[in-house]
Amino acid sequence: MPEDVPSGVGATALGVAAMRAAESERQDRLFEDPLARAFVTGAGWPRIGVEDVEPERRAGLIALSAWVSARTRFLDDLLLDATNEGVRQVVLLGAGLDARAFRLPWPDGVRIFELDTAAMLDFKQRVVDGIAAQPRAQRAVIRIDLREDWPGALRAAGFDPDAPVAWVVEGLLVYLDEASVERVMNEIGALSAPGSRLGLTSSSGASIDSLRASVGEGVSSLWISRLPNDPVAWMAQHGWTATVTDSRDLLAAHGRVFPSRSPNRTPAWLVDGRR
Repeated sequence: MPEDVPSGVGATALGVAAMRAAESERQDRLFEDPLARAFVTGAGWPRIGVEDVEPERRAGLIALSAWVSARTRFLDDLLLDATNEGVRQVVLLGAGLDARAFRLPWPDGVRIFELDTAAMLDFKQRVVDGIAAQPRAQRAVIRIDLREDWPGALRAAGFDPDAPVAWVVEGLLVYLDEASVERVMNEIGALSAPGSRLGLTSSSGASIDSLRASVGEGVSSLWISRLPNDPVAWMAQHGWTATVTDSRDLLAAHGRVFPSRSPNRTPAWLVDGRR
């Protein structure tokens, strides 16, 4: 693989890109991400399908891919709704290989801030430059570890804490310990003016345990936190009025069935917070 390919938690962004690429190639796709395949190719990953995966891991990866598809569509809709209502700042916290700046039909005047490590964003920029992709909104790239003073870096990049903002916290919290989750949520709250939105995705404990049993200890060993059993009450503690959707229900609304390996529902939460 090229030397600049992210490793560790960063490598999980490539797995998500591969799943988004597969979704984009479906006839009944929930979204289209034309950059996803470019990220996978740029990393030197082979083009493989679920049928190439060991049988004992196949069901878990199919379920994980369905979760990625559901949360991607959920956040796409949330961001377009927020910006159509007048929000002009979007922050992708732990942006990874999120290509929304390039693929969504943004209203005029939207500015998108992407925060992640230098290794991740340098790889991303190399691929984007290689295919001459152009963002469809103003794009500010902030290379910073979220353990550092990212709120200060965000303000220095032109973010206005007195104006509403739409946040994306996608697939991030599961990789943070509980203290870090609370710190990040408090930092987000301090920067969120009235009228702000927060799109957040995380799995319940039961969902994480169910997936861990089938996907193995590779990526699942990095999952170290989970949302409380009552995410609405938890969001209220941080100053947000939240609506929570189970990913299965979102897929069903689009005529898709979440692949289940047990009769028990193990919710994976899609959270829409408002201020």
